[in-house]
Amino acid sequence: MSYVIGVDLGTSAVKTVLVDRGGNVVAEHSEGYPLSQPKPGFSEQRPEDWVDKTVKALKLLVEKSGVEPEKIEGLSFSGQMHGLVLVDPEGAALRPAMLWNDTRTTDQCRRIEEAMGDKLLKIARNRALEGFTLPKILWVQENEPEIMEQAAKFLLPKDYVRFRLTGEYATDYSDAAGTLLLDVAGKTWSKDILAAFNLSCSLCPPLVESYELCGTLLPEIAELSGLLPETKVFAGGADNACGAIGAGILDEGRTMCSIGTSGVVLSYEERKEADFEGKVHFFNHGQKGAYYIMGVTLAAGYSLDWFKKTFAPGLTFDELLEGIDDIPAGSGGLLFTPYIAGERTPHPDADIRGSFIGMDAGHRLPHFTRAVLEGITFSLRESIDILRASGKTIDTVISIGGGAKNGSWLQMQADIFNAEIVKLESEQGPAMGAAMLAACGCGWFPSLQACASSFLRPAQRYAPHEETAKRYDRLFSLYQEVYGATRDLSARLADFRQ
Repeated sequence: MSYVIGVDLGTSAVKTVLVDRGGNVVAEHSEGYPLSQPKPGFSEQRPEDWVDKTVKALKLLVEKSGVEPEKIEGLSFSGQMHGLVLVDPEGAALRPAMLWNDTRTTDQCRRIEEAMGDKLLKIARNRALEGFTLPKILWVQENEPEIMEQAAKFLLPKDYVRFRLTGEYATDYSDAAGTLLLDVAGKTWSKDILAAFNLSCSLCPPLVESYELCGTLLPEIAELSGLLPETKVFAGGADNACGAIGAGILDEGRTMCSIGTSGVVLSYEERKEADFEGKVHFFNHGQKGAYYIMGVTLAAGYSLDWFKKTFAPGLTFDELLEGIDDIPAGSGGLLFTPYIAGERTPHPDADIRGSFIGMDAGHRLPHFTRAVLEGITFSLRESIDILRASGKTIDTVISIGGGAKNGSWLQMQADIFNAEIVKLESEQGPAMGAAMLAACGCGWFPSLQACASSFLRPAQRYAPHEETAKRYDRLFSLYQEVYGATRDLSARLADFRQ
């Protein structure tokens, strides 16, 4: 038996999975690392923490599995998108990485819009948002010019880790698409965008497909990780692209809902000329020649995590959720908007903030908990509706991530989306997608579709309840009014957040 490893470099931890030729997860191991938020809007991590914890996770994964290293053919990566790592000519990180949820770059986004105008959407296919990489580069250019002068390359988080493991620079198209520097349809770094901001093409790493070989392990890394130096290392992809691969979103008509720290609704797309006017993200897929369209809720699982830590720190998540089935749909007239870190889709607004609307003295903890889940799911429904309005049929959705771990929440998704929700037998999300890229790279399968047919199996299905779906349709229309009603208030409250 031979094996591959999927490495998912997340925001709070790196997760590793060891997968055999049947798609069975033989072992898994995660290692956490800290997040630094030194000022409001700042979100940073030490790139060296990623490297150290990835190597440690690989070592413990191999030890835990008992699999002989010579049977592990290769590994690949999934990684948090948009993060900026600047390295000097020797490859050393020059400053802490600025992450996807760093929102300090509003001024730089306006600068991009002024400089590029309509050309930005035509080339990069996405609007200038604070989370993307180019605004971060411009922030460093303006605020830390001495750092920018030393920078030889910019790298995305997983690409920095892979560089440290192999000594080779590269980034794949699915991750590059989230930088605002890629010509998404042309699959090249955009000379027009680079020139507009006095950025050299040499700053950009070489572009490769997600399944391409990017070297083997450096001897010192092999020794520390317990793997062999000849272990193949493949490019990998952005976390959402890998999540799509790991959920089998590899053909037209396939849609996924992933609820992790952020929440994502993602649908497969082959039309490179498709124009969504920037209402949703349009990125290159990990599958060659394909794309995906995606709506994002910035604080999905993060909203639930915040709520638990703030109002029920003594409860486990299971204990927190066990009372929600006793509360009718609509949480007794209580609405929650999950804008606690700003919002992405359909409102690209870094200043909007969350709210509970409709509180009364009869509401208890289970009402608030259910309202948080409903609010997160309503936010994702807004992305579902945009995709439906584009002509896509969405009657089945694969649910992955934290939102797929609770049956009540899965049924809620079915009712709010008015679609059948499918839970997979072995749901490893982006880590499985990374493992599938390694499996295809190693030649186990002729295509990702063939790999998905072997690796992925449905476990449970949740059909919408007609009356509950109708009730949620009515409540959803009220939810959609909250953003407009609170936008001005949120902006005026900004002065008091310091």
